[in-house]
Amino acid sequence: MSVQEYLDKHTLSRKIEDAVNAAVRAKAPDPVLFISNHMRKAVRCVITKIKARQILDGRGIPTVEVDLYTNKGMYRAAAPGGTSTGMYGAVELRDGEKGKYIGMGVSRAVKNVNEKISEALIGMDPTLQSQIDQAMIDLDKSENKGELGANAILAVSIAACKAGAAEKEVPLYKHIADISGKTSVVLPVPAFTLISGGKHAGNNLPAQEIMVLPIGASTFEEAMQMGSEAYHHLKAVISERYGAIGCNVGEDGGFSPDISSFAEVLDLVMEAIDRTGYSERIKIAIDVGASDFCIGTKYDLDFKSPKKSGQNFRTGEDMIELYTQLCRDYPIVSIEEPFDKDDWEHTKSLTRLAICQVVGDDLLMSNPKRIEKAIGDFTCNALVLKMNQIGTVTEAIEAVKMAKDAHWGVLMSHISGETEDSFIADLAVGLATGQIKAGAPCRGERLSKYNQLLRIGEELGDQAVYAGDNWRLP
Repeated sequence: MSVQEYLDKHTLSRKIEDAVNAAVRAKAPDPVLFISNHMRKAVRCVITKIKARQILDGRGIPTVEVDLYTNKGMYRAAAPGGTSTGMYGAVELRDGEKGKYIGMGVSRAVKNVNEKISEALIGMDPTLQSQIDQAMIDLDKSENKGELGANAILAVSIAACKAGAAEKEVPLYKHIADISGKTSVVLPVPAFTLISGGKHAGNNLPAQEIMVLPIGASTFEEAMQMGSEAYHHLKAVISERYGAIGCNVGEDGGFSPDISSFAEVLDLVMEAIDRTGYSERIKIAIDVGASDFCIGTKYDLDFKSPKKSGQNFRTGEDMIELYTQLCRDYPIVSIEEPFDKDDWEHTKSLTRLAICQVVGDDLLMSNPKRIEKAIGDFTCNALVLKMNQIGTVTEAIEAVKMAKDAHWGVLMSHISGETEDSFIADLAVGLATGQIKAGAPCRGERLSKYNQLLRIGEELGDQAVYAGDNWRLP
């Protein structure tokens, strides 16, 4: 084949001429670079290969990482792993081989990506997120993604989202806003974990997380400073009262002094806040994680103390009284999972009191059917969005739309088994959730999210909007 025949076959002469004309119109200072980029854009982007591997999350437990290749680049994503995925959410696929990673390996999920999902998605356009996610859902065929594994599907879904943003040459948060129909983006109020408890720490505190929200900050950068200072002041307070051993941290980086009393631990947090000088500008949130200590219809507040367990049972009504008193005594604006995952009535009763935001976690599991029921029954007034519970970017977007249409708050959330992947930071901004919790302002897999939000704020510059006082409904 001659050069001219080759040019004619691929219509290269016309394409090159168009590129040169575009360079002339743009008065490109580097015409070769301009023409190269122009030609590259003219090529349709498609997925060419997907390669998965097993890596370790922040707990040292295996999870799935994916490299998604297009004809223009490679995009990497990792699925986070949870302590409890609940019975109503998407299912992580684990190997169950006790001789390897104590049964927590994910080689089956990795194999499903490499042999099944990859084959199904090759040739697809990465900018068409909903089509990619639907193809994987159709391939799985189960209601809870248990065949291929939600960890396999999610890692691919996030990687495809990153590839789609790159193809459109826009920031990831902007691409997410575009595919969700959003016209504006918002930097969320961070809920920093200061105290860890529940199943996340080795102390006797039943609640999973005590958090601070710098609602009164004027920018995300200032909020980050306020949260960091509160964290370090708390370390000093704990060290003074309980010694250095009280400064051990839980899975999400919060301190875990051996305290079982809600009031005692909140007093510590209040002292730390007072020392920052930001008293009126910082509020408190609690993730109770009550499903972990509900036995029958009662709640065992001493479930972590073998010698005391079973001696401090509270009824649902008792718990409502406890929360009401705590909200009177402390600047608490949000309580997550205050009751068991199936305790709809007491959750509804607490919501009806309108004393704080009531966030559904295991109650909802980011499951559209349960969200719809909770909206219809006025059970709670906020959704915690955990990507591992839902399994795809598209379904996460749909869940947020449902919540916002009901005038609910939306809390973008990390989970216990995080990786250094910062995707949820961009997701929170793009979906304008207004709230994000990613753990303490320490530990790499937690800071990756907060640091990405700092970068986004810097990139947006004067256009950056911090949720602040509008954290529930930005």
